[in-house]
Parts: sequence; C-alpha cells; structure tokens
Amino acid sequence: MATASHTTTVKQNQQDVWSFVSDMEKWAKLVPGYRQHEMMNEKQSKWTFAGNVGILKKSVEVQIDITNWQEPSKIEFDLTGLTDKFTGSGYFEAKVIDEQTTEMTGHLEIKAGGIASAVLNPIFSAVLPKATTMLTERVANKIQAIHA
Repeated sequence: MATASHTTTVKQNQQDVWSFVSDMEKWAKLVPGYRQHEMMNEKQSKWTFAGNVGILKKSVEVQIDITNWQEPSKIEFDLTGLTDKFTGSGYFEAKVIDEQTTEMTGHLEIKAGGIASAVLNPIFSAVLPKATTMLTERVANKIQAIHA
C-alpha cells in the first residue's frame, strides 16, 4: 500500500478551508492528472485522470465516495478504481492555528489489487508523495486566492 500526507499552512480561517474542501466541485480540477469528473450526488463522483506509467500514457477512472464529514475540520473519502483494480482512501483535515490561519493536511493511500498489483503498487509508492503534496498545496493556494 502506498501512503502519503502533506501538511501546509493556509492563511485563512478554518471555515473558509472547510467550505472549499467539503465541496469536491471546487477542488477536483486541482488534482494532478485531472481530465474530467461527473458528480453523481453530493457524496459520490466519477473522475478521469491521465498519467504516464513509464513510457505508457494511461487514462484511469476512479469513483470517489465521501464517507465522513466532520464540519469544520475533516472530510474523508474512499477511492475505487473503475478501469484498474485498486482501492484507497484519503482526507483533508483543517486545524485552527489562530483566527486567520489554518493548518491543512491532505492524506492519500492507495493499494492495487489483482494481477497488476506487483507493477502498480511500486508506481503508486513512487508518485503518491509528489501528487499529495501538489494537490494539498494547490488547494491551499486556491483557498488563499479566493479570499485574497
């Protein structure tokens, strides 16, 4: 299983961070490799990503299910591969530093299954830390830009 977390400081209050991360529509396009997404309902969506696996370009479809909203501090979700056998989970967590500063953590973990797991798990382990850092920083920057 590949696991990665990234924590950053957002120069906005916890409620502003919550209002952004609790709505997938607001941050979907910030995910590295994003191509498109479709909201099924407020807790479920299907996303398409494109990425390079060695010399191959690959498109991957993923179902995202929100599993827990803990307003105003944490949103948790599960990932299910629709085109490839993998599962995972993640969350955004916002902790108050002061009235105008929030510590935000993005966390992802993914595990490949099936025949391709021996190939995919090392790839996930290699790319997940960078992707988690990029996503968390992009979300933080977007929140700060909206409220600047």
